[in-house]
Amino acid sequence: MKHQLLISALTATLPVSMAAPVIAKPIQSACLQSAREAVSYQLCGCIQSAADITLTRRDQRQAAKFFDDPQRAQDVRQSDRGIHESFWQKYKRFGETAEAYCS
Repeated sequence: MKHQLLISALTATLPVSMAAPVIAKPIQSACLQSAREAVSYQLCGCIQSAADITLTRRDQRQAAKFFDDPQRAQDVRQSDRGIHESFWQKYKRFGETAEAYCS
């Protein structure tokens, strides 16, 4: 249950304390740097695996930026641009996959 709440929080673009650097595993890095209580290397690795399944590397870099800038996530979610709509559908699938895979 604790992991499910963490996954939901991490994929719901809630603010976190630190920016995630864009590195080889952007989602895992953003997760590990978050201020969430249940963060662990194992859980963040699992969430990265879900990202690897559902998001391109470019999409992962964009999603990792949401951890530091939740307003950016809202802007993308509410955008009428086709590229943003397409990304948001993939991002939602990522969240669903992470929740199912890592709970």
